[in-house]
Amino acid sequence: MRTVTAYAAPSATEPLVKTTIDRRDVGPKDVMIDIAYAGICHSDIHTVRGEWGEIQYPQVVGHEIVGTVTEVGAEVTKHKVGDRVGVGCMVNSCRECEYCLRGEEQYCAEGNIGTYTGVDPADGTITQGGYSQAIVVTEDFVLRVPESLDVEKVAPLLCAGITLYSPLHHWKAGPGTKVAIVGLGGLGHMGVKIAAALGAEVTVLSQTTSKKDDSMRFGATAHSATSDPETFTTLANSFDLIINTVSAKVDMGAYLGLLKVDGTLVNVGAPSEPLEVPAFALIPGRRSWAGSAIGGIRETQEMLDFCAEHGILPETELISADQINEAYERVLRSDVRYRFVIDAATLA
Repeated sequence: MRTVTAYAAPSATEPLVKTTIDRRDVGPKDVMIDIAYAGICHSDIHTVRGEWGEIQYPQVVGHEIVGTVTEVGAEVTKHKVGDRVGVGCMVNSCRECEYCLRGEEQYCAEGNIGTYTGVDPADGTITQGGYSQAIVVTEDFVLRVPESLDVEKVAPLLCAGITLYSPLHHWKAGPGTKVAIVGLGGLGHMGVKIAAALGAEVTVLSQTTSKKDDSMRFGATAHSATSDPETFTTLANSFDLIINTVSAKVDMGAYLGLLKVDGTLVNVGAPSEPLEVPAFALIPGRRSWAGSAIGGIRETQEMLDFCAEHGILPETELISADQINEAYERVLRSDVRYRFVIDAATLA
């Protein structure tokens, strides 16, 4: 095993602390990755603070990982030493169910193995994530990072990027479609960039107009304030697809009323409290309300290649490891435009 430095949560109520963890030996189909950068996702905060259920501590989170391959197993064929690679939100799955077989491992019938808080089938330990110097992952869950993507900024694509690309791709956003992105944060700003690159007409729905200039710079054609009730009257029956990135309770009936007939509202934000959906916000317009997770490995690679082709990168702020706890508080205050990335070199 290899011992590496990491930042871990000792409990749900304590700050993350510097520590060491052991990474398993490289097996025949495994890849060892020296981590260069790791993104901070709001999911990391929800997880370590016990807001999405009980977990085992200490826990290292982080599922937006970019680095370099330093060792490969004897049977590895997809990656070689020196390759620039990434790891996203999952590191394994059953590989046998109908969803895995069609390349949608995120919906594995047995439950995919998360990059953190999962049970590693290789040794039965709890998986530990990317706020660390290195990680060992089976080759099938390691992604190729195109050379044209700035390695310092690319990490959030492995969660925020694919979380928005997958529903936009599934519901066929593109030329001739009108898409609304609810919330212009870490997820939302990626949704605007990707939807615009797909050729859709994009509107941002945000609480205020304070980020309007950013919306337009990212590719939106309109930005409306949801704090203004007139917005919901003016934009009624306007959109083919709405992606809700907000992890808070919102008036679902009002947002569903913005859809055209046969339109779909997709939740990718995950509030901790239930959302109420009035039946008559759906029935008269044959509207749909759906959810979407991340993408499978094949679709995530497709997303990375798409972003390379279109020059899409997240807006990031680079921090050192000793700033992680401060960054968490800033995320909760929405004081970041738009994702934090940890420089893993500062873990040493």
